[in-house]
Amino acid sequence: MRIAVVTDAWTPQKNGVVTVLVDLRARLRAMGHDVVVIEPSAFRTVRCPGYREIELAWGASREMRRLLEGSRADAIHIATEGPLGFAARAHCRADGLAFTTAFHSRFPDFLNTATGIPARWGYAVMRRFHAPSSGVMVPSSGTHDLLASHGFTNLRRWSHGIDLDLFRPRTVPSHRRRPVFLFVGRVSVEKNLESFLRLELPGSKVVCGGGPLLDRLRARYPAVHWTGPLPREQLVAHYAAADVFVYPSRTDTFGLVMLEALACGTPVAAYPVAGPLDVVGTSDAGVLDDDLQGAALRALAIPRERARARAMLFDRDDVARRFVAHLVPAAAGVTQRTSAVTALSSDRRKLPSKASTWTAPDPATERTPQV
Repeated sequence: MRIAVVTDAWTPQKNGVVTVLVDLRARLRAMGHDVVVIEPSAFRTVRCPGYREIELAWGASREMRRLLEGSRADAIHIATEGPLGFAARAHCRADGLAFTTAFHSRFPDFLNTATGIPARWGYAVMRRFHAPSSGVMVPSSGTHDLLASHGFTNLRRWSHGIDLDLFRPRTVPSHRRRPVFLFVGRVSVEKNLESFLRLELPGSKVVCGGGPLLDRLRARYPAVHWTGPLPREQLVAHYAAADVFVYPSRTDTFGLVMLEALACGTPVAAYPVAGPLDVVGTSDAGVLDDDLQGAALRALAIPRERARARAMLFDRDDVARRFVAHLVPAAAGVTQRTSAVTALSSDRRKLPSKASTWTAPDPATERTPQV
């Protein structure tokens, strides 16, 4: 099946949405699907105010029509609500094409935090954007319930997965004072990072990531170890060397970095909100509490194999099959395209029900850098 994915978030941007979509494309292609990604590099772009590393497409309507028509896609998925998402939505509606969408980021809440604009206004705009969608894919139960409370319809649960071969337990020497409390992610206002930085915790705090607040927070908290942005391959060593992963965000829809930490055997401390409630839940692989300091300290007692076992439940091939099962035929009147989507949607009956078992790595075979 040929699938067109339209997204405003793509490489070289570094964020969870990009990670999810890049991995999804790889898994879909491995399953035999032809995936066409329509992303900002094909358009004229401008820098996003406040996030200069993000480039937004400008005047995309005509080129979007050309690219979507040229893709001859059996199914169209609009992944983001940015300029490309709106251009693709307009083209599909004008030509009577069915499409699915996804809700990856709680922008109304981010804007409310940054500007004071009422979140309900933002959700009204988002609800209107997603209203024509044949299925709105959401990554967590909490996000599903939040959107339902704002009047969204056609919601479809679609979780996320990671590369469990890359993110795995290993022995990593560390020169930092233990215990080590780690955060990985964008250094930006929506991550609520200072709730972690202000905690009175023993040992060391490490922050991996970049963003608009990096210079300001690095100057304000000089005792914290700041690595800046790192490739995913180098993050593995930091996850494995940490004793607890602390996730202070209250507004993310999922929190893929928590899953990466768990896969490396590092327990999670977070608030009991959407995202952590799905990634950690009641698994005892982490501690969820409004007292984040208490959660971080209690998480020190969690066995690392328990964290790894939780991550094993999030299989990325399972995630890709669920994505295909939620797709709809772009042109319902074309028999060949309809049959292709319908046949492949039968993967819903083939989803695995059991996670793999955890095997401790052999320290003698692990060669990882000191962090």
